[in-house]
Amino acid sequence: MAKGKPSVNVQGGGSSAGIQAAETGAAQIGMSSRELKPDEKAALREFPIAHDAIAIIVNPANHLEGLTSAQVRGIFSGVIRNWRDLGGPDKPITVISREEGSGTRGSFDEMIMKDAEVTPAALVQDSNGSVRETVASDPYAIGYLSLGLVDQRVRAVKLDGVTPTLATARSKEYPVVRPFLFLTRGEPTGAVKDFIAFVLGPEGQKTLLREGLVPIDPNVGQ
Repeated sequence: MAKGKPSVNVQGGGSSAGIQAAETGAAQIGMSSRELKPDEKAALREFPIAHDAIAIIVNPANHLEGLTSAQVRGIFSGVIRNWRDLGGPDKPITVISREEGSGTRGSFDEMIMKDAEVTPAALVQDSNGSVRETVASDPYAIGYLSLGLVDQRVRAVKLDGVTPTLATARSKEYPVVRPFLFLTRGEPTGAVKDFIAFVLGPEGQKTLLREGLVPIDPNVGQ
């Protein structure tokens, strides 16, 4: 950044780590891509900055057009194990999931898995990028990740008949949409307050749109 302006240091680690960092004061701003639990809400001030759709992805060589939420739950719980059962080739399904503590995993579990558990046979990855790379390298794999990270290496399928797009995420027609939150311990002041205001302002919201997220400002991206 320009001389005289404060720098912003960013560290990853998943939503639970971001929430804990805000609670303990280890970070001035924590970040979460899942809704806060009641005890977390009591301890933190939250600022929604955007929404995101969680896309179900397959390898481009897979010609599957879409799945229902029940079918996705069956795949990731290990009940459906072969693509043959979904009209595909007689090949076992390689299930790719995120790790516990991931906001993406938390939202997926809450909105898709519900009371079912992800199969122990799933290959667990520690980032959305790793999920994408693993699915891209295996024609029989399936995974899930943030819509903004879908590129030509993988293909997002319809879920319950709806294609994941910015428009269907904004309208909530797509069934798996989660919040992106900034979190502070108490009311923000100084540079922290200024940074949050920037992200919520026109330039910050346009940047989030370019990254594939749905801005919280309804006037951006129309």
